[in-house]
Amino acid sequence: MPTDRSEHGRNPACKNSDVELRPAIACLALFVTATGSDGAASSSAVRAELRQLVSQGRLTDLRWPRFSAHRKVVVRFYETADFAPAWVRSSTVTPQGVALIEAFDNAASKGLNPEDYDSGRWSSRLDLLRSGRATERDVARFDLALTVSALRFASDLHSGRANPNESRARFDVGGLNLASWLRSQLVDASDVPAALDSLEPRFEAYRRTEHALTIYRSLLSQGESEPFPSLSKPLKPGDASPALAQLAARLAREGDLPSRSGIETTMYSGALVEAVKHFQTRHGLEPDGIVGRATQRALNVPLRQRVQQIELALERWRWLPHRFSRPPILVNIPEFELRALDETNRAALQMKVIVGQAYGHQTPVFSAWMTHLIFRPYWDVPESIAQRELLPKAAEDPEFLAKNHYETAPVPSGGFRLRQAPGPDNALGGVKFLFPNRYDVYLHGTPSVELFSKSRRDFSHGCIRVEKPDELAAWVLRDKPEWTLDRIREAMNASTPLRVDLDAPVPVFIVYGTAVAGTNGEVRFFDDIYGYDASLARKLAAGRRAWM
Repeated sequence: MPTDRSEHGRNPACKNSDVELRPAIACLALFVTATGSDGAASSSAVRAELRQLVSQGRLTDLRWPRFSAHRKVVVRFYETADFAPAWVRSSTVTPQGVALIEAFDNAASKGLNPEDYDSGRWSSRLDLLRSGRATERDVARFDLALTVSALRFASDLHSGRANPNESRARFDVGGLNLASWLRSQLVDASDVPAALDSLEPRFEAYRRTEHALTIYRSLLSQGESEPFPSLSKPLKPGDASPALAQLAARLAREGDLPSRSGIETTMYSGALVEAVKHFQTRHGLEPDGIVGRATQRALNVPLRQRVQQIELALERWRWLPHRFSRPPILVNIPEFELRALDETNRAALQMKVIVGQAYGHQTPVFSAWMTHLIFRPYWDVPESIAQRELLPKAAEDPEFLAKNHYETAPVPSGGFRLRQAPGPDNALGGVKFLFPNRYDVYLHGTPSVELFSKSRRDFSHGCIRVEKPDELAAWVLRDKPEWTLDRIREAMNASTPLRVDLDAPVPVFIVYGTAVAGTNGEVRFFDDIYGYDASLARKLAAGRRAWM
């Protein structure tokens, strides 16, 4: 933030009181100095106060007073400067401190709660410092409040508010030494917003999701729409309905209906039908243009819930590793889509997938490293599937196993396992993609390609079936020029299995996001099929209470 002043000691940007500015915090440059001269702010009394306050692990000035879980981080942060205040010098707040407070006030744009960083409390604290009546204890309390808030904000931006391992997800974001980062990157930063920006995920989709949040917050600020009326029967093209005007208004709100001019309101037809199809596509529904129960339900989801879905999507993006040696594969469970990224973290390949059933066979949320492929694979039938599904069928039909090419194979621990031989009926199709993990989940092809035409595709026992296994194999093997698409297809239809090891492992992220911002600016929303959004929302609402 600039510290240049006019000849009267005022920031030129603030000399005209009629100019509309940000909240009063923006003009604090009037009072800010970055000088490090000795004074109350750096006195031994302030250092002593800081030592005492930090040792307590609790600061009653804060909305969330308890920081005992992070007390060691705060101690390390202050120890490196012998407990001198970091954000107050000569009884005034540094430009970096002012910029941090502005970032806290704008935290909602990141899907975070500004009150978690004491937004709304900083003006009175700043007034006290400017008044000249601040004691050494006041300075120490202000500095510690800003440090704890900055620590929380940086941590939340970098790796999210919730621990993914406690939210049905297994990810390792990678450690961030917060004490060192605050001291080296923020205390004397020339550009605080840029420093904070460096903490966030590098995914292009993450930035699009941030932009989507801005759009939907703006829509919400205009108020919720009137509920769409319940229809006694599905509304089909050619039908008449008194609800058509409300339907047009609802579709125009989020841009599914580009223009309401010339829209027929006595018969459901034309542009209004196309707008409904567009809305259905954006919400993971069958785009048939029929306003049935599922479409009516989606039409009546309040904007505040859509905003929350986007906020939860941002939270989940922050759980992913921020750096990886090779472009990753991402599978989004509620969207039933796979994307393979390029070096710029944009989608180079996209396809439909089939994921685990919502009841009893949910696909886990985690990350792993793909190490090899197997063309023309055997399917080693899990014991649970063999016992619950296949053996009862075999008991009813003695020819069932032979007709479906199942055979027994010995296992190292003794006994036998059931496996299905390679072939056109094999459940794994022509190739499977292995990334060793605790869940024994992998990507594979499938002979049941007709299921990809469904809008909701949770049909598997947990593994992930891919729509275009040949194209995915070509992407995975793109560093091996000998593996052309033709050769891949030959291997998928060969008579024997073939293992191909990757020269370098490929990161695979199995994620869960019910809001997705597309490259065309549209935002798509999907059902919370596993209930994970509802669970995460409850966890986030309750999480900060432990800091009381």
